[in-house]
Amino acid sequence: MSSIFSKIIAGDIPSYKIAENEQFYAFLDIFPLVEGHTLVVPKKETDKLFDVSDEELAALLVFAKPIAKAMEAVFPCDRVGISVVGLEVPHAHVHLVPINSADDLNFTRPKLKLTAEQMQATQQKILDQLNQQ
Repeated sequence: MSSIFSKIIAGDIPSYKIAENEQFYAFLDIFPLVEGHTLVVPKKETDKLFDVSDEELAALLVFAKPIAKAMEAVFPCDRVGISVVGLEVPHAHVHLVPINSADDLNFTRPKLKLTAEQMQATQQKILDQLNQQ
């Protein structure tokens, strides 16, 4: 059975895409902790992050790096934190989150409720910065 992330990657479910290559897909989390919260997922459906190959794990971080740099440039944050939780969706993924403290990665906090227009504006900020890199 395909995960919701596989359906997003296939285009069966719409997303606010940030980047894509042959191995990975990055898109905005629709239940973000903060503006800019982005998910990076391998296209190959694997339940747990540490079940992917060493090469794929390394490539995922290399793929995520320019996205994180773009996020740092456009959102008021000290850095972009990375988190692996993976309990809600059985498809390996990492969260990239603009943070100013460790508590900003507390996934028990209430999530933002952003409009489609706000999500599109957030997406465009990141895409514009990626295009400048």
